[in-house]
Amino acid sequence: MSITEGKILIVDDDPYIILSLQTLLEQHYSFVQAISDPEEITGLITQDSFDVILLDMNFKLGDTSGREGIKWLKKILKIDPETNVVIITAYGGIHTAVKAMKAGAIDFIVKPWQNEKILSTTSAAFKLSLSKKKVTKLKSRQRILSSTIDTQFAEIIGHSPAIRKVFDDISKVARTEANIFILGENGTGKELVARALHRKSARAEEVFISVDLGSITESLFESELFGHVKGAFTDAREDRAGRFEAASCGTLFLDEVGNLPLSLQVKLLSVLENRKIIRVGSNKAIDVDIRLICATNQNVKEMIADGIFRQDLLYRINTVEISLPPLRDRIEDIPQLANYFLDKYSKKYRKPELILPKQVIKKLQRFNWPGNIREFQHAIERAVILSDGKKLETEDFKFLSNDKKEEIPFDKYNLENLEKWAILNCLEKHGGNVTKAATELGLTRGALYRRIEKYGK
Repeated sequence: MSITEGKILIVDDDPYIILSLQTLLEQHYSFVQAISDPEEITGLITQDSFDVILLDMNFKLGDTSGREGIKWLKKILKIDPETNVVIITAYGGIHTAVKAMKAGAIDFIVKPWQNEKILSTTSAAFKLSLSKKKVTKLKSRQRILSSTIDTQFAEIIGHSPAIRKVFDDISKVARTEANIFILGENGTGKELVARALHRKSARAEEVFISVDLGSITESLFESELFGHVKGAFTDAREDRAGRFEAASCGTLFLDEVGNLPLSLQVKLLSVLENRKIIRVGSNKAIDVDIRLICATNQNVKEMIADGIFRQDLLYRINTVEISLPPLRDRIEDIPQLANYFLDKYSKKYRKPELILPKQVIKKLQRFNWPGNIREFQHAIERAVILSDGKKLETEDFKFLSNDKKEEIPFDKYNLENLEKWAILNCLEKHGGNVTKAATELGLTRGALYRRIEKYGK
């Protein structure tokens, strides 16, 4: 007879019952401990973890109320809510056993018992204990994995009015179940926002699944998102859950939703409306419970007008829209971003003494950054790698020495922007000489100083 690796605790004040149970269970489990005084329970379960506890309901002579057992049951579950407790009760104590089940016991044994009943009940409780531990382990692993992944997607950095608006939007909608549609150019941080929404949501302890819809071919779309059963197609060698099932109870982030062809938009809309998926090769509908976040870098309204994006799908996915500003509209954040990435990459490439002078940061603020934060991050990393000295120079950012067509374009006739551009470029032209710059700009030195202070030069 094989012995199962498991820990069983017996709590009963009747020495005959203890002897009977311990003798029987020791034939099947590797560790069986018995105590007659329930006051010892707290110390034992605080120091050790038991798979199953067999708990008597009465410990005082003549008491048949079961109140003592209920009291200790509640204490056990308060200390360790995952503990599986089986109640031992007399034949006439079924009503008490029912009360115990409502209080958290998973089953009960009636005295006198049959050994087969004891073994089957204990075995069922033990298997449930293993399942709970497995779930707990998986959840812990998921939290660790999510935390590890999230370190690659740091908190959103910035203090500009444009990014503060994004922070406000996240705070308002994160705890709701509303579908969120994130709009923004490439590299503006759409997945960062999606992960921030998940971390601040009621589903934060559950999984976050990200899907790049632009990278899924039409032939694999249904299989990737909805799963398939064995034999559904040539390479389907086993049943496989899709992304919707994997994300159930958590958050599903559909990135680049604007890249979906119309035929796939119809399939996606159907799933979002019914909250049910059918695996490829199956007829069985499976319920899914997800918080949906979508994102795109395209102008969806223009796509609708051109007949390449379904308006009803847009209504389904954009209960709330969050628009991310491009980096050129939040240049106040560039010093903070620059120092954040400098710190990150100087540690990574073991150049801890590197600094980024203010004058170089100011030049970084005047660049257009068509790739937004992603391009900015890569530029800092490249500069750190190639630098030879203890500070980054303009020469470490080759694009900064290019002609003015790469500097901030003024696609709107904003006089303040134009004035700022003229002042900054004139000062650069004259090497910071305020007198020469003021003369060329047609300003007094005092007037130019006031504008320099205003624009932070």
